[in-house]
Amino acid sequence: MWHAVIMAGGSGTRLWPLSRPARPKQLLRLFEGQSLLRRSFDRLIGLLPPERIYLIANGNYAEAVQAELPELPAGNFMAEPCARDTANAVGLAAHLLAQRDPTGTMGIFTADQIIEPTHLFCDTVRQGFETADRHPDALVTFGIVPRSPHTGYGYVRKGRRLTDGVHEVLQFKEKPDRATAEQYLASGEYYWNSGMFAWRIATVIEQIRKLHPETHAGLREVAAHFREPGTSE
Repeated sequence: MWHAVIMAGGSGTRLWPLSRPARPKQLLRLFEGQSLLRRSFDRLIGLLPPERIYLIANGNYAEAVQAELPELPAGNFMAEPCARDTANAVGLAAHLLAQRDPTGTMGIFTADQIIEPTHLFCDTVRQGFETADRHPDALVTFGIVPRSPHTGYGYVRKGRRLTDGVHEVLQFKEKPDRATAEQYLASGEYYWNSGMFAWRIATVIEQIRKLHPETHAGLREVAAHFREPGTSE
């Protein structure tokens, strides 16, 4: 089965003073009375039922998330025991999902982007999931066609075409200077890195085990003793 995980681990330091630690930017209702988190969830509803959409964030946000997303099953809120980097958030989510569906495929999505139109987003995500299913060892990343030589984004260089709209990745590039970004744009070989991905659950766990064995061991231990917010042993 397909599963979607929204990463919403913001600490409330951006958009200050509107955004605060107790209510980070993804929970602020700044867009037609909706929050970025609400919009992220609604985009995925076009592809998956709420039962297969999950949120990973600081446990202190549990009540705020429940108020914002009443459709989200309580057991689908993955409370991080402490703030760590993206790899740890992804790894914890993968280990927890492996307990439910060890042969499944998962997508990682952001909680702080505006993406329109929704139907094209869903078509692209569906293609990403299908690609991960067809190529079980692949790690699929979603690129955004750049519209300017932006220096605030990372870039992905595309390689050999696999199918329509799907390419191998040659390189990931960190945020470039202006001249380099202009070269990337002119070449037509680069996408903006969206920070969104799709892969088989077992595949990403295995990659973390190979590349970061200590992290893998820690995440496995946390997942084995994980408790939903508001529950006790």
